[in-house]
Amino acid sequence: MPVYLLTDELLFPPPHLAEEGGLLAVGGDLSIERLLLAYSSGIFPWYSDGEPILWWSPDPRLVLYPNELKVSGSLRKILKKQAFRVTIDTAFPQVITACASIRESTWIIDEMIQAYCRLHEAGYAHSVEVWQDSELAGGLYGVSLGHCFFGESMFSRRSNASKVALYHLVEHVKTLRFDLIDCQVTSDHLLSLGAREIPRRQFLAEVKESLKSPTIKGKWEQQMLHETR
Repeated sequence: MPVYLLTDELLFPPPHLAEEGGLLAVGGDLSIERLLLAYSSGIFPWYSDGEPILWWSPDPRLVLYPNELKVSGSLRKILKKQAFRVTIDTAFPQVITACASIRESTWIIDEMIQAYCRLHEAGYAHSVEVWQDSELAGGLYGVSLGHCFFGESMFSRRSNASKVALYHLVEHVKTLRFDLIDCQVTSDHLLSLGAREIPRRQFLAEVKESLKSPTIKGKWEQQMLHETR
């Protein structure tokens, strides 16, 4: 199928029109409005420096249902030892920048960093930070809409730090009664943690149902503090 060329109009083609590899559309921008429309439609941007913006909706889709996270014995020991300090939404720019710098080749270019920082300031993008003393040892970030968390990237500078971040993300979204965490594309690492592939049609139906719940905007850290008072 031909790839759809986006115009200034805030519109995406139906995800089932994506190419076999998941590429759906080219062009457009990274405005808050377009990004929110993309995620709510099961679409996400993924491209490299020097390329136009590429929009994807792969089939199958990798998801992690919060109750299906696999916590290994070694991770349980690390969590019990409390070797790390974990925060939420306290260092979003540092987390996304670390996700970009941890890889030699990355899609998290400056344009993407700026776009997701805007999403964070608008209350839609969130980060989990894992600290060892005063050092940012690991973390992850993604976008929250309805009862879905759309994961974007994670990083580790210390062994198991990203797993600790994922564990705390899962525990937090459980308290919010989230339905799923979108992991986008399949990796052995995420499969080992309990993620599984589902057909795109099923993914889109589950997202549509989850989006019937109101989006919890704002910094999660502030909401957590409010809940504990």
